[in-house]
Amino acid sequence: MPRDAEAQTPSSIEAPGEKAPAVAIVGATGAVGAELLRCLEKRDFPVRHLRLLASPRSAGRTLRFRDAELPVEALTGTSFAGIDLALFSAGAEISRRYAPLAVEAGAVVVDNSSAFRKDPAVPLVVPEVNAATLARHCGIVANPNCVAAVAVVALAPLHRVRPIRRIVASTYQAASGAGAAAMEELVRSTEAHLRGEPFEPKVLPHSAAFNVFSHNAAVDPESGYNGEELKFMAEVRRLLDVPDLPIGITCIRVPVLRTHAISLSIELEAPLSTEEARSLLAAAPGVRLVDDRAANHFPMPSEASGEDEVLVGRLRTDLADPSGRTLALFVAGDQLLKGAALNAVQIAELLLGQAMPHPSFGHPRDAGRGGSRRHSPSAREVAS
Repeated sequence: MPRDAEAQTPSSIEAPGEKAPAVAIVGATGAVGAELLRCLEKRDFPVRHLRLLASPRSAGRTLRFRDAELPVEALTGTSFAGIDLALFSAGAEISRRYAPLAVEAGAVVVDNSSAFRKDPAVPLVVPEVNAATLARHCGIVANPNCVAAVAVVALAPLHRVRPIRRIVASTYQAASGAGAAAMEELVRSTEAHLRGEPFEPKVLPHSAAFNVFSHNAAVDPESGYNGEELKFMAEVRRLLDVPDLPIGITCIRVPVLRTHAISLSIELEAPLSTEEARSLLAAAPGVRLVDDRAANHFPMPSEASGEDEVLVGRLRTDLADPSGRTLALFVAGDQLLKGAALNAVQIAELLLGQAMPHPSFGHPRDAGRGGSRRHSPSAREVAS
């Protein structure tokens, strides 16, 4: 586990006075943006003011939050005045351009893109795994790649007890990982296929209906791994704090609207029985054990979709390893939630101190200010 996994709970920064933070969502009209709104509302996240930001073509739309219709504004360099917390989900280019401006304006940024994940100065965080790394943030916190986030929720409880020495993974990734347009394309391509009509994909490189194909990220000509696979390897190593961890992975798109699944074979430092693995996972935060051999019932996207927990099951000792040190398991997790929006909101909750004994929130310049859990304001207050 990370060297500081047992360190003191992270401190952060305090919004002015006892008020709830002013929050901005960048990319509010996208698939993850919609989930960010739902997560903030479902988890009763305290919000003094909510600013919805998107591209100019989306400006003027309204989105519903806590019984109020809030306007979507065009993102500009001055959008972050008065904002305490900025949740970014609009792609790496937008994050690289605007996240520093948000920090300069006094906000803490939780970024869902790949822009800062490799930056050693920016914590890469899954709260169930390495929350203590938040203590060293300097204004930006990175949300991991979706399959990496889902995988480590299942891997970390085992890694704490039996350090992982090697991972072999195959992913089965839903269309939603490529955004709302890819989800719509899957629906339309399926309808066309069932009607016997031709369909020309525009978002994905191949028709997704009744088909599987290699993840559409660009393939590195030297290694032969695509960008999604390289992200998974780099980020899992960082999240588990094992920089040289051997990982092999193949990422595949499947005709599922939402929720990624992962087959994992993990070689451990010493044998771990399936019974002990089940016990560890059943007690782990963010995990729901689905491992019913008699009913042949294991994690499925249809049951993980829309759920906060990562479903883990199909636990068994890998018979290909006579040492008994290799464990196989299957994981399904909603990548729009734990792989994106939910993880970002959980990070924000830690920054607020809602899940910590010594609450505090805000920008590093305000570190040390105390705080208390805040009330959830009404729709009128949010919209004001």
